[in-house]
Amino acid sequence: MSQLVESIKRRVSFKLLACLAVAFVVAGIAGWGTYYSCQKEVVINLDGERLVVKTVKSTVKEVLKQSGINITEDDYVSVPLDTKLKSKKGNVIDIKKAVPVTVIADGQEFKLMTSKKTVREALEGEPVNLGHLDRVEGAGLDDEIVGGMKLKVVRVKKKLVSENEIIPYNVIKRENGSMDKGDYRVIKEGKEGVREKVYVVSYEDGKEVGKQLVSSTVVSEPETRIVEYGTVPVYMTARGEKFRYKKVLTMKATAYTASYEDTGKTPDHPEFGITYTGIRAKKGVVAVDPKVIPLGTKLYIEGIGGTPDYGFAVAADIGSAVKGNVIDLYMDSRQAVKQWGVKKVRVYILYD
Repeated sequence: MSQLVESIKRRVSFKLLACLAVAFVVAGIAGWGTYYSCQKEVVINLDGERLVVKTVKSTVKEVLKQSGINITEDDYVSVPLDTKLKSKKGNVIDIKKAVPVTVIADGQEFKLMTSKKTVREALEGEPVNLGHLDRVEGAGLDDEIVGGMKLKVVRVKKKLVSENEIIPYNVIKRENGSMDKGDYRVIKEGKEGVREKVYVVSYEDGKEVGKQLVSSTVVSEPETRIVEYGTVPVYMTARGEKFRYKKVLTMKATAYTASYEDTGKTPDHPEFGITYTGIRAKKGVVAVDPKVIPLGTKLYIEGIGGTPDYGFAVAADIGSAVKGNVIDLYMDSRQAVKQWGVKKVRVYILYD
């Protein structure tokens, strides 16, 4: 009996162990199936490299942590970090890590961490705020960002500037035969005109670098100035006497008196001292060739080469020896005639 019992116990224990083993295997297969069914596939594109991750994590942030990928605020992630992962497949995360770029702008140098693709994209936002006219040195705007780049931003501005330019007036000069030479008078005052010029002025970092004319408009026309000037010659004597003259002749001057030696007449002769024109000879009366200087012409006789001026005179006499470019000057005495001799003079033909 006892052997039977022992045999039964052994059979029961074996069956129990077998059942337990089967239970463990079934439980393991069920657990693995459950784990496998909860897994998700996530494709991570990190700076152009593709990484496929199997995970049971729930969010983007968790799977990135699982993958050892540390995200900073400057990095680009295509989806928000708290985004729930989809079951199984269809999870794609694009990541571009920020790289340092040295930027010089507005007189300052600073380091910019950027995950943008091109230079233009990196500089368009804060803190640079690249303007549409600004120029970048060190790379082209469409060049790809590379860590360690050094870029200089030149601020470019254009401004319309208006300037007024003076248009000078013309001057018309007209002869006036009744005015002394050297004198003039304004008949009509001139007036300057004004031209408005508009330029586009270019500035780089606040300094003017270019200026281009875009329009030119006459705001007011200039008005012509009219001036008359004298043409009558004027002579000023050493004593400050001023006279007009028509013509000037350089002549040989002799001298005479009313004496018998010069005229052949004695003081008791009725024509003694009477000139050809009938006036009495005296200082200021001269004899001329009427073919050269008409009788009655008013004259001024200037000495040349240190010879004193004879002064004002009138052509009122003639003489047999006075021919051509010769003038005979009346003197008060024979002594004065001898002292004069023959000299060269300038004879000014005066206006009546």
